[in-house]
Amino acid sequence: MNLTRHVAARITPVGYAGQVSNEIEIGRSKRGRRAYSFDDIAVVPSRRTRDPEDVSTQWQIDAYQFELPIMNAPIDSVSSPDTCVLMGQLGGLGILDLEGLWTRYEDPQPLLNEIADLPEEAATPRMQEIYSEPIKPELITQRLKELRAAGVTVAGSLSPGHTQEHYKTVLSAGVDIFVIRGNTVSAEHVTTRGEPLNLKRFIYELDVPVIVGGAASYTAALHLMRTGAAGILVGFGGGAASSTRETLGIHAPMATAVSDVAEARRDYLDESGGRYVHVIADGAVGRSGDIVKAIAIGADAVMLGAALARAEEAPGQGWLWGSEGHHPAVPSGRRVHVGTVATTQEILQGPVGHADGTTNLMGALQRAMATCGFADLKAFQRADVVVAPYQAR
Repeated sequence: MNLTRHVAARITPVGYAGQVSNEIEIGRSKRGRRAYSFDDIAVVPSRRTRDPEDVSTQWQIDAYQFELPIMNAPIDSVSSPDTCVLMGQLGGLGILDLEGLWTRYEDPQPLLNEIADLPEEAATPRMQEIYSEPIKPELITQRLKELRAAGVTVAGSLSPGHTQEHYKTVLSAGVDIFVIRGNTVSAEHVTTRGEPLNLKRFIYELDVPVIVGGAASYTAALHLMRTGAAGILVGFGGGAASSTRETLGIHAPMATAVSDVAEARRDYLDESGGRYVHVIADGAVGRSGDIVKAIAIGADAVMLGAALARAEEAPGQGWLWGSEGHHPAVPSGRRVHVGTVATTQEILQGPVGHADGTTNLMGALQRAMATCGFADLKAFQRADVVVAPYQAR
């Protein structure tokens, strides 16, 4: 059974050809789909196996090729100019948060140290104060030039709310890949307060590939693909530091979300006459097994937060937090202690002695692909999976 298609056909949203309902009655007036997280599924080996050394984890977006299907989450606890350079040197894509501390302060290190040392009850209000400092365009330019000077692919991220204000500065500084990342991003934002960002017009006016998201449904992703995006970030409220399910009541189980968006990619490929949009799992991808399952379900690459926050080089010093954790009005995230397990290189490529899925992420991916008989990532998207809920020990 090929669940990359099978799950999408069973549990994707009502409203497109071939969809078969898998709804559950919640009460007399409301029905809902059954959705699956990565913990609910597992990959099944096929009749063929390979040597792990013969497996390729390369992928490409636009003109940029990478040895690893990995990008870091653009959040201050994971991403700094130094860690972005390191990520690029190791074969992944480093993305800098262009509205984080590195573009608000000339030297944010004392503030990063302070955040790491804050007691639990003081963390959110103090972070709200720290992040109230305005973004400085000259620091955006300076940080991106630091990445350019290091010779790696230059990628920067803005939220939809700050894109219109700062994108010209970003482009002038020489970004290679532009990321528009929010909790949820739509192709059509309705507002009575000012002019909304018109993604379709905006993306087509740019000369660089744009990765945009998050999206968590077939319909939302298809609309984002039609804006001209080169990649779609998939996820909402699935990360270790997110509390959106508790604060906003919103959650998108990632296995179903990735499968839905992968189906949108396939339909858009036909609709557009061959334009391929990359699907990037962004959330609930904390260990090597999650990466394996994300790609088997249909992702081209993954965006890592907690997994890289555990690195010795991580700016968060063993803590993880994202922008939702210091929102000035409605914080929907928290600072989470994830600990430190190894260097970034050991986390991505090993070798190390841990057997808990926190290190040698790419070695685990290669072994899983080899065990199932697939030579590259595109082929591995066709892997069989089963629904087998699992409670981690």
